[in-house]
Amino acid sequence: MTRIVIGSEKGGYLLTGDSGGWSVEGPLFPGWKVTAFGRDNGMHLAAVASNWFGVGIHRSEDLVNWEPIDRPPAWPEDSDRKMEQLWRFHHDGKRLWAGVAHAGLFTSTDAGVTWNPVDGLNEHHTRPDWEPGLGGLTAHRILTAGNQVWVAISAVGVFRSDDGGATWSPKNDGVPPVDSPENGPRPEVGYCVHGLAQDAENPMTIWRQDHRGVFRTTDGGDSWVRIENGLPANFGFVMWRDHGSGRMFTVPLESDENRVPVDGRLRVYLSDDRGETWWVAGTGWPDAPQFSGVLRGAFDGDGEGRFVFGTTGGRVWITNDNGETWECLEASFPRIGAVSLL
Repeated sequence: MTRIVIGSEKGGYLLTGDSGGWSVEGPLFPGWKVTAFGRDNGMHLAAVASNWFGVGIHRSEDLVNWEPIDRPPAWPEDSDRKMEQLWRFHHDGKRLWAGVAHAGLFTSTDAGVTWNPVDGLNEHHTRPDWEPGLGGLTAHRILTAGNQVWVAISAVGVFRSDDGGATWSPKNDGVPPVDSPENGPRPEVGYCVHGLAQDAENPMTIWRQDHRGVFRTTDGGDSWVRIENGLPANFGFVMWRDHGSGRMFTVPLESDENRVPVDGRLRVYLSDDRGETWWVAGTGWPDAPQFSGVLRGAFDGDGEGRFVFGTTGGRVWITNDNGETWECLEASFPRIGAVSLL
């Protein structure tokens, strides 16, 4: 049996099933937006957000009984920054990391009970120049390898730390800034990275879905090159690397101005050659026009050939054979922003 947790604009949902059918439990956290899921030492974590009550984190051992923590990540009371949403959990084997908006990074060493700010990034000298994208000023992707840490911030760029988070440097050479021409000046910040994926065997190789295209680095972000051959558009939010097969997945959207599948054809694209070429992943895609996109946190895989994603229209798609055949589940949900395959 497969279990999937869905985070939506109107609560969370737990799906359990297989090709024979699915059961749905929920909503979890009714009245709250569910924004991210994580794991630490056998504990499940769910991040929630409310326009009225702020940000919260709930923990559970069984996905049924959830308890809120007393002190989620927070800015100092005298700060002009607002804690709007927790965008991402990431566990590196020692610490639990959380990326938040207004953009910032926090860590926990007790499975999410207490949190400390990562001041080297949060107070970076470029911070006065950080500007939000359409989704806000968000720290939404975290990658780690030993003492190296990468963080993606929209619409600021990728930062890398080589000393466990003490100091940070922007890593965006080769990517056009959002508001500059392709061959224009290269400021330190002003890059709208949408998604990152990392090679588990060679963590200096990272793939990037950006506001301005699809890129790859083989030197940890020191330089980036375009890899868009076969894609119908270079805009989108998803960038996924399967640690089992090495397959790459992305979901192209038409453009910044029209964030829907190209020509109304919802398709996942895959690459088996590290992003050099891309093509439609498998079969099962609808013939009828589809105008719902896929957000950065709404795609997940288990490393064993199973992948799942949710759309802004509330539909859930799954494949159990490494992307060769896809199925849309019957249930429909509110706008989906987070998916975790358990």
